[in-house]
Amino acid sequence: MENQNFTATILVDQTPTQAFDAINNVRGWWSEETKGDTDKLGAVFYYHYQDVHSCTFQITELIPGKKVVWHVLQNYFNFIKDQSEWVDTDVVFEIAGKGDKTEINFTHIGLVPAYECYDICFNAWGTYITKSLYDLITKGKGQPNPIEEAVKKAREMSAELLK
Repeated sequence: MENQNFTATILVDQTPTQAFDAINNVRGWWSEETKGDTDKLGAVFYYHYQDVHSCTFQITELIPGKKVVWHVLQNYFNFIKDQSEWVDTDVVFEIAGKGDKTEINFTHIGLVPAYECYDICFNAWGTYITKSLYDLITKGKGQPNPIEEAVKKAREMSAELLK
């Protein structure tokens, strides 16, 4: 049977070391709201987005310029029934030189089409990897989820200006 884990691949002009460093800068491409170390073997870090998604990861592999693996310890989505879907899955970034370019293969091992969250996760991971992480590596700036307090203040300021 064909591998059904979610995968995405990007190809960049930067070095494997630059790609590795960008991947580990989780606040630069996924969410500014991430808490904890995201660049140390064995570290545990916490991601959350509003009341929609929260997740706890442990970094189980960290091979400079080659590979990063996060193991999912805890996960919550407010839009699915089975809250165990991501628990004990692995998020894997494999980095390899391809001529004068660098290829990043992203695989969420255990995130499969049978999961209730798959379609939403497919779209979200796809955007974070192929757009935000890609832009962080190639342009120096990704599009992570902003810190919620900043969003709240911006909305309040906008509402005040519209009065």
